[in-house]
Amino acid sequence: MTGWTDDLRTRLDELLDEYRAALLGSLDGLSEEEARARLVPSKTTLLGLVKHVTFVEGVWFDQALTGRSYADIGIATTPDRSFTLTQADTIGSIRAAYEARAEASRAATAQLALDARVDGRGERAMWALHLQVLRELAQHAGHADILREQVLARREAGQDR
Repeated sequence: MTGWTDDLRTRLDELLDEYRAALLGSLDGLSEEEARARLVPSKTTLLGLVKHVTFVEGVWFDQALTGRSYADIGIATTPDRSFTLTQADTIGSIRAAYEARAEASRAATAQLALDARVDGRGERAMWALHLQVLRELAQHAGHADILREQVLARREAGQDR
């Protein structure tokens, strides 16, 4: 029997790209103010989520492979700080940074088999890194979906006044 699970690596890569697209798509058509809207007590915003997953991919598809420091990778020093937006952060700049990071992730992992061992953050198999990033992207895509729904509801409510 053939199916979409026959080539696990291809399927994992497809899922990663689907969640990447969902996260980027959460910013489509929003104003800068809407993308930065804080609708929950934490620093979680739509723009901050995309900035955070840029950090996530830097940790697991760069540092875990290469052992490079966060500074060398160009990412925040902690997961919490990865949500922090600066004045210079815009939908365009955050989108471009994530697209570049995702492309770097694809390139860095392309030639490594799922059973390959890497040791940049302690020894791990590539399949474990794929699952870690997939879990994070899926979780944050769900967050983004809910936040976007809230943003659009606020927009609609504002237009009805």
